[in-house]
Parts: sequence; C-alpha cells; structure tokens
Amino acid sequence: MFNSPMRYFSESTIEEAALSWLEGLGYTVEHGPEIAPGELFSERKDYDQVVFGVRLRDSLAKPNPNLSPGALDDAYRKIAWPDGPTFEARNLGFSRQLEGVAL
Repeated sequence: MFNSPMRYFSESTIEEAALSWLEGLGYTVEHGPEIAPGELFSERKDYDQVVFGVRLRDSLAKPNPNLSPGALDDAYRKIAWPDGPTFEARNLGFSRQLEGVAL
C-alpha cells in the first residue's frame, strides 16, 4: 500500500487560493474587516444583509446600459430574493436562471 502522509488544506488556504484566482480574473478583493457593518467602507447595515445592493445594481447596469430602471429593478429582485418555498428550490431556480448567461 502507498504510504504517504495525507495533505490537508485549511479553510484559509482554500480561501486565499480562491481570492488569488478571482484577482487574476480582474476582480477586486475586499477584506471582510474593512467592509464589515459599522466600518468606514461598510456596504451593508448588518450581517443579515447578504446582498451588497449597490454592487449588484452596478454589476447589472454596467453591461446593460440600455436597461430600463424597471427592468433593472426586476433583475435585482430576482437575484436578491429568488422565488421558492425552500432554500433548495430557490437555489435550483436561481441556477436555472444562470443557464446561458455569459460570465
């Protein structure tokens, strides 16, 4: 049998790798303590607010400059508050909405 020490990755190792990968794709990485509720650059009033509203709206509007305000609001609602009776149903519905979307 192959005798090799097993290698385990910590959560922070995986997080740092993911952040590095996202930075390589052109994303700006913000550190949690700097944007936490109550901080100078906070983007939400508390931790219950999981969607960064301004970022989401900007991300929807930027590639769609001709989108009407009503359509922008509709897209925002569908992403921020997906329909469905359970978490699983909402997740599946949201995943289906992403099919065919170029990221």
